[in-house]
Amino acid sequence: MIRVLLVEDDKNLCFILKSSLEQMIGGYEVTTAPNGREGLELLEQKTFDVIVSDVEMPVMDGMTMVQHIRQRHPRLAIIFITGLTTARDVINGYQSGADFYIKKPFLPEELNAHIQAVLKMKQNAPAPQTMDVPAEEEYAIGNYRFLPSQHQLCHGTERQALTPKEAKILEILCRRKGQVVRRDDLLTAVWETADFYSSRSLDVFITKLRKYLSQDPAVSLKSLKGVGICLTDK
Repeated sequence: MIRVLLVEDDKNLCFILKSSLEQMIGGYEVTTAPNGREGLELLEQKTFDVIVSDVEMPVMDGMTMVQHIRQRHPRLAIIFITGLTTARDVINGYQSGADFYIKKPFLPEELNAHIQAVLKMKQNAPAPQTMDVPAEEEYAIGNYRFLPSQHQLCHGTERQALTPKEAKILEILCRRKGQVVRRDDLLTAVWETADFYSSRSLDVFITKLRKYLSQDPAVSLKSLKGVGICLTDK
């Protein structure tokens, strides 16, 4: 039984999705919440396999909720369902920590397909303790210390919290410091796809990482057009 937390303020859509997943498609146990705050409260009380959430909601929106979730549950599967459809909306959705972004309207069968895909992706992803780099590994980037397992970038007494995707990108670049990492390699490792939206999202993440590393002039994060990304600290 796949346990789903459905966070959606539209009562009719909530009813349709819950009924379809549990009764028509089957194999699901769906718990609903009308906003992000109640979604977080339910997550403290129960264990879920996947979060399916709207973005625009009262009390607490979906992106704010997901940012809170990612601090404690970096590997939990999260899918956004939303009417926000611009490229910027999609980028913001992935940047906040979502694994998939489904644009409304959609069929329950489509949601089922996305849930199955994201759970398969999470199942096949290596657990932190089986990664090539030990969980306690840290990297020196100029005057910075990067703690990938904690999603922390430290500079003196300052600590910058990173999103899971920011940490993953930076970890890959640190492993190959001084080398050019192909964009497609980064996209495949982080998003498992090299489509337009993930490529645009990568540009946003690189810009943010460059800002985080700006306090040390020796650190350089260069985007080489048509080639890839290179991190250096000399």
